[in-house]
Amino acid sequence: MTNELHKYFDAERRAVGRAREFVVTSLEAWGITGEPAEDIRLCVSELASNALAHGARRGHGFLVCVRTDEDYVTLEVHDSRDISPDQQPRLRLATDTDTAGRGLSIVDRLADDWGVDERSPYGKVVWSRFQAAPAPQPV
Repeated sequence: MTNELHKYFDAERRAVGRAREFVVTSLEAWGITGEPAEDIRLCVSELASNALAHGARRGHGFLVCVRTDEDYVTLEVHDSRDISPDQQPRLRLATDTDTAGRGLSIVDRLADDWGVDERSPYGKVVWSRFQAAPAPQPV
């Protein structure tokens, strides 16, 4: 059984917390809790923060999609900035004194897989996948 929900968030400071709440509430409704849900919660915070800070064009917000199938949860954050060599999301090695640059390292550590795809007609999708099966639903 596949479940999928998506929600658009305006470009405002509260959007990251709202995106996190949207994903956590969706996961709970699907019976996904514990460590997998916590990992996904952390990753949506990082990806939504990145979309807000680096990926959304002025006046544009971002879209969060969360989907389950029998074995995995897929989290996607869509933004309006095209993929370009200087704007490509990539892992960085942050030093102890850096105040930023750890977001994708966190996603890389927690997710089973992640990547970046182009989005039509413009923008990109940063996605991550987590092995986490929904709890069986009563018949």
